[in-house]
Amino acid sequence: MTKLLLLFNTIKFLKPIQIKYRAFYFLRKKVRRFYFFDYSFKKKSNAQNLIFMNSIKNYQSYFLDNHFQFVNLDKKFHKIDWNYIEYGKLWTYNLNYFEYLNQNKMSTEVGLELIENYIKNIENINSGNEAFPTSLRLINWIKFLVLHKINNQEINDSLYAQSYILIDNLEYHLLGNHLLENAFGLLFATYYFEDEKLYSISKRILIEELEEQILKDGGHFELSPMYHQLMLCRILDCINLIQNNKWKNQELLELLSNKAELMLGWLDNMTYINGSIPLLNDSAMGIAPTTLELFEYAKRLSIEMKSCKLLESGYRKFKSTNYEIVIDVGAIGPDYIPGHAHSDTFNFELQLYGKPFIVDTGLSTYENNAQRMSERSTKAHNTVQIAKKEQSQVWGGFRVANRANITDIKESINSIEATHDGYKKEKINHTRKWTYLEDIIIIEDNMNKEVEAIARFHFHPEVSKEEILETIVFKSNDYTISTYQFAPKFNVNIEALVLEVKFLKTLRVEIIVNKTI
Repeated sequence: MTKLLLLFNTIKFLKPIQIKYRAFYFLRKKVRRFYFFDYSFKKKSNAQNLIFMNSIKNYQSYFLDNHFQFVNLDKKFHKIDWNYIEYGKLWTYNLNYFEYLNQNKMSTEVGLELIENYIKNIENINSGNEAFPTSLRLINWIKFLVLHKINNQEINDSLYAQSYILIDNLEYHLLGNHLLENAFGLLFATYYFEDEKLYSISKRILIEELEEQILKDGGHFELSPMYHQLMLCRILDCINLIQNNKWKNQELLELLSNKAELMLGWLDNMTYINGSIPLLNDSAMGIAPTTLELFEYAKRLSIEMKSCKLLESGYRKFKSTNYEIVIDVGAIGPDYIPGHAHSDTFNFELQLYGKPFIVDTGLSTYENNAQRMSERSTKAHNTVQIAKKEQSQVWGGFRVANRANITDIKESINSIEATHDGYKKEKINHTRKWTYLEDIIIIEDNMNKEVEAIARFHFHPEVSKEEILETIVFKSNDYTISTYQFAPKFNVNIEALVLEVKFLKTLRVEIIVNKTI
């Protein structure tokens, strides 16, 4: 019954179109299996000669002599197994993305061998033929073929067939960045084959999804700085494609440019002075292009930043001479797709003198396991937990049932105060106020009644216990400093310190930042 209730409290937030497509794809799969349906992976094509200026070189995936490296895990194949699953589905997806085609020093001959090997085995490939990796593979194959001036009929026919298989499996059951990636992949195929049907579908999705997914303050609505960078890079690639090829009179260029300008503004607001991003929600280092790379790419495309105040995304940032603080006073994400959200309302990060001090605990895995559950939990964030309860019911790897809502927010020039109802079952409202002055940050937590509460502060691995006690000031003898696993990258965990302060109703913490750390 508990599992059924959890499932109900998850499904009730879905859009009707998600439920419709989940049911449709489920039933269609059974019918097609009964009739032994199989896709054809060849479709007669007529590819065009495109122009595409150099974009951002891939560096997060690596290939050399049948040796692959993704998400910090290596594998050397004697014979490439495109279905290799021992490292989890994310690794398998990366194997099938073909991002490594666009790494530095990828030769024409080696790239063609990889593509031809894939085509030879494509009928027996499982995860790689799902819609998401197909979308990215379309982009990466086309980039490679255009860059190396390759016109290979067998490859083109395979690409064309994959494009039509994609439109038969668009991810309306998921929506969000998945559907947007589908549209980006189709847009590349659209221009490569000058196909009216592909264009009509990609254009419709891009217009609908970009208007919804890019918030008024420029943030991507799934509220992950990493995914924001990934989506911005993809939009810049589409601008590159359209700017350099005149088909369809560049009619999508204005929309894409406007969204890119807003996204650059949000990213500029959120990026620390040292060039890094906050690791909020599902964010990790070494996956997306850096902020500097994205701004340089935008400059080459003559796309300028549009400055906006952080608002709709729920993030706020304050900078003084000595510190930068990013705080979260917003929703955990869009109601119908919170898969990359964490139970982290009123979480924050703090950098002192250009170095990380208080950090989000990060992200090391997408596998549906205890580690993923822990990294998404309230306990893993710089906020308050009561009675070992979760603010939001994260579960199942990418699911959220009941979730915390912001019920009140007040802002001034140097402070922000907000209340959330994540503990409403316990009839508890949590109010947190940040006051940020030049050399001190004051954090005040208040519960509407007495309850066993713990405020946690997770520190960067380079921060010592002595530095914590010199910098963090509070009136309580009931505290501990223990260790946790900081996860700045996928499959990377580093031991670091966490301060836990217990209190009953109110807590005032002062962070002194007028000394060198």
